[in-house]
Amino acid sequence: MSQRSGSPPPYSCILQEKEQENPCRVFPSQDPLDRADFNAVEYINTLFPTEQSLANIDDVVNKIRLKIRCLDDNIRTVVRGQTNVGQDGRQALEEAQVAIGQLFGKIKDIKDKAEKSEQMVKEITRDIKQLDHAKRHLTTSITTLNHLHMLAGGVDSLEAMTRKRQYGEVANLLQGVVNVLEHFHKYMGIPQIRQLSERVKVAQSELGTQILADFEEAFPAQGSKVAWLDKIDRRYAWIKRQLVDYEEKYGRMFPEEWCMTERIAVEFCHITRTELAKVMRTRAKEIEVKLLLFAIQRTTNFEGLLAKRFSGCTLTDGPGVKKPETPLESTNPFLEDEIGEDGSEMEEDLDRPKKHKAPDNPFHGIISKCFEPHLYVYIESQDKNLGEMIDRFVSDFRAQGPPKAGTEDGGAVLPSCADLFVYYKKCMVQCSQLSTGEPMIAFTTIFQKYLREYAWKILSGNLPKTSSNSGGLTIKSLLQEKEGSEAAKFTVEELCLICSILSTAEYCLATTQQCDLQQYPVACSGPGRCL
Repeated sequence: MSQRSGSPPPYSCILQEKEQENPCRVFPSQDPLDRADFNAVEYINTLFPTEQSLANIDDVVNKIRLKIRCLDDNIRTVVRGQTNVGQDGRQALEEAQVAIGQLFGKIKDIKDKAEKSEQMVKEITRDIKQLDHAKRHLTTSITTLNHLHMLAGGVDSLEAMTRKRQYGEVANLLQGVVNVLEHFHKYMGIPQIRQLSERVKVAQSELGTQILADFEEAFPAQGSKVAWLDKIDRRYAWIKRQLVDYEEKYGRMFPEEWCMTERIAVEFCHITRTELAKVMRTRAKEIEVKLLLFAIQRTTNFEGLLAKRFSGCTLTDGPGVKKPETPLESTNPFLEDEIGEDGSEMEEDLDRPKKHKAPDNPFHGIISKCFEPHLYVYIESQDKNLGEMIDRFVSDFRAQGPPKAGTEDGGAVLPSCADLFVYYKKCMVQCSQLSTGEPMIAFTTIFQKYLREYAWKILSGNLPKTSSNSGGLTIKSLLQEKEGSEAAKFTVEELCLICSILSTAEYCLATTQQCDLQQYPVACSGPGRCL
């Protein structure tokens, strides 16, 4: 089958060309006869370029023939060598198969020996493994028993320390017991372990309840101790520091007309009054006179400090808050009257009406009002002091007697009377500073009581005895006019004593009547009478 013109050469031709190119690449040679594009004409022209060179043609032909014979010998050698290659390959294959068989035999022998060695090792180490397991189990058992001993002892100690409230020791012990108990989670199926776990839970619950109860009991007591009247200075010092700190940090943040600093101070006063009332109500039996007066003094000083610092404009902002009222005018002689050198009050001072100075402190009573329910302590103290004073007057009168006749003091007012009214004045002034309500009324009752005692024990009780009046003299009988034999006869000393008693009674009457019933009704007990 002929090739079509323009079609590519067959695959065999391409393969032959490649086979011709490959030897040149594998065995490179400079011989022109080895070239793929060998041209005989060009080669001959190369050997005989000129006519003169044809003279050596025989030598050239001989060389070529020699070369041809060498090539033939080489080809024959190669061909003969190729005939022996197949036989040698089969022999080598057989030898390799024999070697492989021998190798498999050796491997099998080694494997058998290894299995025997492994079996021998297992038999040797079998006892060692048993001992190792026994050791591990024994160690675990000892550790578990130690933990169990620690747990049982710890639970007992925990319960004992909880009952004794040894919280410092309990804190460390409880943590240790809980850590040990964690090792027994997998043993909770054992009744004894489960019982110990329940005891630990109960101890924890009781300990928490007990500590909470102790805190509840201790903290209020501690707070009450710190908040007691003897520490009242701390309250006021604290609010002073807070107000200064507030003004430095936040004073400029709010408009000045809001008076934020004053509002904070007023709120502090309201809270302090409420809390002081609570703590005094709780510990009323512990209030003493000195402690009460100390607290009142510190509180009134603080209220005065507030009045100097603030205007009190915020006191009328809240509902139900009333502006402090100006107290009623009073002519109470105990507050402003002065006693003359002779023991009698100056007539011009008695005739001039007396008035209270209107307090300019809008904060007066904002805290100290809480002390009024407990002023009975002060009143009882004054009651006791007045009783002791009357007893001292009686003992002094018995020891010293009345003013002697023939002296300047003969028939004068008894000094004890002036001392009594000076003390009355002091008490009235002090009480009016504390309260003008129920405590003042209680004071008037006490004053009445001891004025009567003074009248009976000092005045009427020391009048001279007469034979005509077995019941003894009275001021009323002395003021009655008697004639003839009914007139009692007295010595000069007795007359001096009677004059002194009458002068003292007149002084007491004049002093007590200075209280105006309409202007100062609180301290009056009846029409025309005071105290």
